[in-house]
Amino acid sequence: MTAALFTPFTLKGVTLRNRIAVPPMCQYSAVDGFTNDWHQVHYAGMARGGPGLVTVEATAVSPEGRISPACLGLWDDAQSEGLARIAASIKAAGAVPGIQIGHAGRKANANRPWEGDDHIALDDPRAWETISPSAVAFGANLPRVPRAMSVGDIARVTADFAAAARRARDAGFEWLELHFAHGYLAQSFFSAYSNQRDDEYGGSAGKRGRFLLETLAAVRREWPENLPLTARFGVIEYDGRDEQTLAESIELVRGMRLGGLDLLNVSVNFVIPDAQVPWGTAAFLAPIAERVRREAGLPVASSWGIDDPQIANRVVADGQMDLVMIGRAFLDNPHYPYKMAQALGVERPAQVLPAPYAYWLERYRGPVKDSAQ
Repeated sequence: MTAALFTPFTLKGVTLRNRIAVPPMCQYSAVDGFTNDWHQVHYAGMARGGPGLVTVEATAVSPEGRISPACLGLWDDAQSEGLARIAASIKAAGAVPGIQIGHAGRKANANRPWEGDDHIALDDPRAWETISPSAVAFGANLPRVPRAMSVGDIARVTADFAAAARRARDAGFEWLELHFAHGYLAQSFFSAYSNQRDDEYGGSAGKRGRFLLETLAAVRREWPENLPLTARFGVIEYDGRDEQTLAESIELVRGMRLGGLDLLNVSVNFVIPDAQVPWGTAAFLAPIAERVRREAGLPVASSWGIDDPQIANRVVADGQMDLVMIGRAFLDNPHYPYKMAQALGVERPAQVLPAPYAYWLERYRGPVKDSAQ
């Protein structure tokens, strides 16, 4: 029997060859938002490893929306050329090319993780002003108080998302993910921790979700109807108020579905620095994702602790997720689907790889040493 993980998945006019997806993983290697050889080799290599979907890292819709000065951007038409080459290389390798667009909000203007992961000093020429729904700092290593956004700022950022989506479309991407998670701008609007506004964008959960729904609507007008429009969204904070947050989040996701969202990549809020995330529990978001899938009526994906082949296959087979997002295992082994296929007993597992690899791997009959040993 074919493992559930290696069955195709169709969403709108796009079919993934299996249920394995490479999620956005920031490389912090861009200059002025532009791609370079690092990105080209990185994404083509991931796609050749056999996943159904490869999603390009968080790509800022404006210069102020970058997490760091080394993040990719799609606020300028000139940035599209390099991204178009990446989309083409992903597709040529047999995977669907996706891209995530977002705005980092109050978590922007940070040093790269291996250089401190903290706010860049204001007297540094690389620094810029951060914005957020309210003048509330994240805290911990990101203590700078952002400027509260005006209604004009909100309209401008919404338009930036729409323009970036149009560029992504024209660059040849076939799967779009809106970054509405991880304490960045959109998630900050929905969280009562970071949104203390008293206008039409703050207060009740419905008002706090307005920015997300308006941004989704603006992008929906630009993104082709036959291609998947998805979002990564934190539905739980692990702060002791989980049921209330989850219920409010699912209600907002229902609104997103009515607004044209095709799939939700379920994640954690990360709006406060001291949340008690159960990192030691394998697939801890699987039951949460299944509840969102059932109650919001949308296909779902998720990540965190599901890279083990048996666990990944189980969450798909049991209907908890439609796709599994596997990141760090791909960094360790860009051909990880081959190892997963072997572990799951898939017939001719090398067939998940390109023919120049598959042919020789299947033909060779000498001793084999497992790469994990």
